[in-house]
Amino acid sequence: MCTDAFAGVERHIAMLAVAQADSGHEVVVVGGHARTMREVMDRPDIRHVAASTVWEVSRALGRLGDASVFNVHMTSAEIAAALARRSRRVPVVATRHFAATRGRSSRAAGLVARLAARRISAQIAVSRFVADRIEPTSTVVVSGVAPAGEPRAASARERRVLVAQRLEPEKQTADAVRIFAASGLAAEGWSLDVAGEGRQRRRLESLASQLGVGQAVRFLGHRSDTAELMDRAAVLLAPRPDEALGLTVLEAMSHGLPVVAAAGGGHLETICTTAPETCYSIGDLTAAASLLAELAHDPARRNALGQRLRTAQLRHFSVAAQAAATEAVYRSVL
Repeated sequence: MCTDAFAGVERHIAMLAVAQADSGHEVVVVGGHARTMREVMDRPDIRHVAASTVWEVSRALGRLGDASVFNVHMTSAEIAAALARRSRRVPVVATRHFAATRGRSSRAAGLVARLAARRISAQIAVSRFVADRIEPTSTVVVSGVAPAGEPRAASARERRVLVAQRLEPEKQTADAVRIFAASGLAAEGWSLDVAGEGRQRRRLESLASQLGVGQAVRFLGHRSDTAELMDRAAVLLAPRPDEALGLTVLEAMSHGLPVVAAAGGGHLETICTTAPETCYSIGDLTAAASLLAELAHDPARRNALGQRLRTAQLRHFSVAAQAAATEAVYRSVL
């Protein structure tokens, strides 16, 4: 990947790398925020190469000419693989994380992306939602997450509603603030904890004040202790209607944390398949607020729901199963 950040794609790669190493493969990870990637992988047998630009990643791939396969994530990494002439015999698998065709920003970008795509031998889509909206043909390999410990009972959790995502327009965090405000939970001593950073933070802080819940909405900034936040929270809000898949939702399921989600995108393949009663029609924030309030007021229901979500995650969304399905795609191009 051609980034020096750590968000959904980077987290996907780090967790997959650990599972692949567990399966006995030699794994090298190129790109991503160096310190965080190493902390998450935490394996001496996984080599990490710091690289954030197309040229840096291309050079790194060129030095890995004896690799069996390259798995590239996002268009910039596809271009880097195409430019890595010293490793042209290495098959390239592209993992598609976004429900959009390549190079949408301009005609020139589209041309470069299409040329780079000629180097690709196979595609993986992280959900059926993504596969249906990108260039054919893809193998759907749904992402998984590592299992968490035994979830806390509802009685041991705090009166907190959690949102954990980048504060960017496409994430629609403003909907989460509006849902929380309309639920009336702030007047009962509940808080909305917003974990994440982004360009919209000030706007969201202003919105919370305008809606009269400024004192109850806590902006936590970027957090590395999301697991602990999920153990303490009572409900997770997932407002984005076109989420490609939603690793945060899967992690909430692993922690037995009930989720109220927009019924769209990858949510239809995860939380809305397991617990359709907690998914609201896209744009219907009034219904979402009612769902949130009902869950908040019913600890027994939250306990039962949490156990159901955790069971579904263990059965259908494990990172070990993801690694096995990914390996099958690798072997198909060798």
